[in-house]
Amino acid sequence: MDPIELSKKLGGKIEIKSKQKLTKQNLAVLYTPGVAKVSLAVAKDKKLSFEYTIRKNTVAVISDGSAVLGLGNIGPEAALPVMEGKALLFKELGGVDAIPIVLATQDSEEIIKIVKALEPTFGGINLEDISAPRCFEIEERLKAEMDIPVMHDDQHGTAIVVLAGIINALKVVKKNIKDVKIVVSGSGAAGVAITKLLLLHGAKNVLVVDSTGIIYKEREGGLNQSKMEIAKITNPKNVMGMLKDALAGADIFIGVSAPNLITHKDVALMNKDAIVFAMSNPIPEIMPEEALKGGAAVVATGRSDYPNQINNVLAFPGIFRGALDNRVKKITEKHKVEAAQALASLVKKPTRDKIIPEALNRQAAKVVAAIFKK
Repeated sequence: MDPIELSKKLGGKIEIKSKQKLTKQNLAVLYTPGVAKVSLAVAKDKKLSFEYTIRKNTVAVISDGSAVLGLGNIGPEAALPVMEGKALLFKELGGVDAIPIVLATQDSEEIIKIVKALEPTFGGINLEDISAPRCFEIEERLKAEMDIPVMHDDQHGTAIVVLAGIINALKVVKKNIKDVKIVVSGSGAAGVAITKLLLLHGAKNVLVVDSTGIIYKEREGGLNQSKMEIAKITNPKNVMGMLKDALAGADIFIGVSAPNLITHKDVALMNKDAIVFAMSNPIPEIMPEEALKGGAAVVATGRSDYPNQINNVLAFPGIFRGALDNRVKKITEKHKVEAAQALASLVKKPTRDKIIPEALNRQAAKVVAAIFKK
């Protein structure tokens, strides 16, 4: 069915249902006067709100509509269908109730103020489709100033699934992450988070490339605060040049940037048994057939019509399921690495066409949630 027709028919993807059928007998318990007893208990101990109210199992999916999918800054109303879809995935795959909230502001300070004010209602905050570099400051501030878990999924959900795929892809080509050269094309939310998580997992030689070229120390122009931080922790040999220069002798290409960016000739510049993750959607940096023509051993995309779909739906339902169940206040870097390892473990014998679980794998949320029990 056409997405427009289905959306019109449904009038949204989610709904709120009561957990008990309302009767004359229970009205006084579910609402007034009985509810006053619950309210007074929570007033004495606010922590009880995590036991007696929806906070126990509810997250807010919050966006300002500034960086929606591959559509760009389309505004909050246009972002709402995407947030609804996210809420649906939370419920279906993780059993988490999620409320989509779109904000009619793109002022960072105002967003931080609004989200902080929402804290008494929710057990967690999932930030979504907020443009870089604003998303970095917004997330960091909220993590520091709130007592519930906050995660920008475009950064960390993507990074977790990429790392899971890389762990298994390296098994296929029999290489060690400490020895490989990795090129990340794209220095936005996903590119920065992927880079940091790869380094945390043991990568030693990562080059990040933006539209201006390879990011290196003392590069003049085009370096905002987040790129300056990336320059300090990547490119140990201070390589300069463009994407093609970075790809020479590389073992892994990770694209979170733009469609049709490289060709099979560029892949041929890479080392033998190259790994190519081309995740621009819906058109990747290079189509799988083209990458294989260039000699790639393992290819992944963000698309569902090719093997090895890198989809953050494998991560966020389990992350928040585990965080809510274990009353975790912060989602740490250690949690993210362990989540990636848990996802990778679901593929017992990785092959070139099977390095990551299917996007709707029902075990993914369970194994990711389980890391929070440790």
